Amino acid sequence: MSMTDPIADMFTRIRNAQLTGKRVVSMPSSRVKLALATLLKDEGYVTDYQVRSNEGKPELEIALKYYEGKPVIERLERVSRSGLRVYRGKNELPKVLNGLGVSIVSTSSGIMTDAHARQKGLGGEVIGIVA
Repeated sequence: MSMTDPIADMFTRIRNAQLTGKRVVSMPSSRVKLALATLLKDEGYVTDYQVRSNEGKPELEIALKYYEGKPVIERLERVSRSGLRVYRGKNELPKVLNGLGVSIVSTSSGIMTDAHARQKGLGGEVIGIVA
């Protein structure tokens, strides 16, 4: 069975793993998921990630981060989806919780946060929101 939205699947796996209190969540790997995991690590939402080989197929393992028993990621949502793409210019990028959260934007220079996109003067597809 083919997956129609692998990014939404990644976000759902992370949310479900956090609800059950798991320390590590794994999923099939891709370049986009790797870029998202790198961004989540750089912003301090996950502890670490690594790519392993499972029967010849790459698998992304993300180590989730908790603070005082609660997940660091309180909100993880997909904004742009396969049925409705959401594009924003550099001046229209959404701010999450007045800058306490992060919007993930896919630009011509790669996947980055809304703050980095504004700094570089780029707009693009709003992939999701993390808070």
